[in-house]
Amino acid sequence: MTRKYILFLSLCFLIISVFFIGLTTYADKGRPYYEETGEVVWDINTKDKIIALTFDDGPHPKYTAAILDLLAKYDAKATFFIIGKNAEKYPDLVLRSYSEGHELANHTYSHPFKVSVAELHAQLRKTKEIIYGITGFSPVLFRPVGGNYNDQMINAAVKDGYKVVMWSWHQDTQDWKEPGVNKIVQKVMKGSKPGDVILFHDGGGDRMQTIRALEEILPELKKQGYTFVTISELIKSKQQQEKVQ
Repeated sequence: MTRKYILFLSLCFLIISVFFIGLTTYADKGRPYYEETGEVVWDINTKDKIIALTFDDGPHPKYTAAILDLLAKYDAKATFFIIGKNAEKYPDLVLRSYSEGHELANHTYSHPFKVSVAELHAQLRKTKEIIYGITGFSPVLFRPVGGNYNDQMINAAVKDGYKVVMWSWHQDTQDWKEPGVNKIVQKVMKGSKPGDVILFHDGGGDRMQTIRALEEILPELKKQGYTFVTISELIKSKQQQEKVQ
């Protein structure tokens, strides 16, 4: 094997490596990048005892109503990531959530696990129009279905005027699996810290375990001095801290 041939192979390998590294970076810039740009939120770093409760896949006539009752009982605010087709069915619950001071956010129209950029734009637009038609409020937050995202999806959401919201990695209750009330409670209570974003569901299946878990979680966290805020309030708190620094 000649020296020129070896140099040629090495150059080819280098070009291919650079290409794939660039492709990987493009496909998923990662959490540090998106936290730096502010385009995606997982949670915030704060000493203030605030927590954001979030609920996906509603509204549901039974479960969302019960959750709203509990939130009112403990003076807690939450963010509801709404599926557009469910909002069409239960507009009264959407309006009630908004009227009681909770934040409404976009969780697509039909809850597709895989979606093209063009379809995502359409889903976001349709759900936004539905929520606005019911409340006069236009959502500014979007959570990808299943937490699945790529750079193109984030760019599409940002272009439509949204901030993408995930959740604290240690606060995925997985309540949709119906793991048992105790497991949901333990997951939240063992991991809770200031600035957390906790993931629950108020639709998409039987959510009685979620409701029973909240009956224990809400009073206990409140007893520990926590205040329950919306995602936008959480973000505002972070911005205010950064100004002070």
